[in-house]
Amino acid sequence: MSIRERLVPALQAALVHLGGSVLVAGLSAALVFGLWFPAPYDELAGGLFLWALIAVVDVVCGPLLTLIVFDRSKPRGELVRDIGFIALLQLAALGYGLYSVAQARPIYLAYEGDRFRLVSMADVDAGKLGEAPPELRSPGYGGPRLLGAKLTESSDPAFQHSILLSIQGLPPAFRPSRWVAYESLLPQLHDALQPVAILKAKHPDAATRIDQALNQHGLTEESAGFLPLNAAKADPLDWVVIVQRDHGIPKVFLPLDGW
Repeated sequence: MSIRERLVPALQAALVHLGGSVLVAGLSAALVFGLWFPAPYDELAGGLFLWALIAVVDVVCGPLLTLIVFDRSKPRGELVRDIGFIALLQLAALGYGLYSVAQARPIYLAYEGDRFRLVSMADVDAGKLGEAPPELRSPGYGGPRLLGAKLTESSDPAFQHSILLSIQGLPPAFRPSRWVAYESLLPQLHDALQPVAILKAKHPDAATRIDQALNQHGLTEESAGFLPLNAAKADPLDWVVIVQRDHGIPKVFLPLDGW
């Protein structure tokens, strides 16, 4: 068999495999970005990078292996076995990749004192979810929800221990025992919100973009306020959340330093 006779069918099989891989990658993208990492959480939680790794493995490696092993001179059973093994290996890699993405998915946007903090599944000890209120114990797979993180008062016997945990990388928003319904902290949130004018004064070059974002959501400087956002995997790192004051609902996320 000539090289041409070997490569042409192999290339055709690889192209068919590539089409299937692109379809699977598209379906996984719909899951990741449509449900787990909806904008702007794809930028805030690193979803784009994680999904890109999955897509590269799925779209490149599978068809390439098919190109290498496909040979019509092989017995049919051997060829089916080889292609089946590649597909199985590819699906296993995709399954593990999606599992990793699911573990990194953002589950809560938490109001925490003077800031918002993004909470991913990996930030929380799953064994301690039972310490949260019943309605917050199951993060689910439907995308991030709003959450309140109750701070300890200086008069609380656990105050020093809470500070120590925060220093160790476990702020209140990462501890289910400190979770409360978002609505229960709306008075504190309203008091903590900073005027949008301060944000514009801090970033005069972004004033037009801020105004455009406000207009897009039917807000004015008077009807909105902002707080910094802590998101360890955000790119860029510094973000702010602009909130509608009367409802306390986050409306706008902008990559600006709010501190």
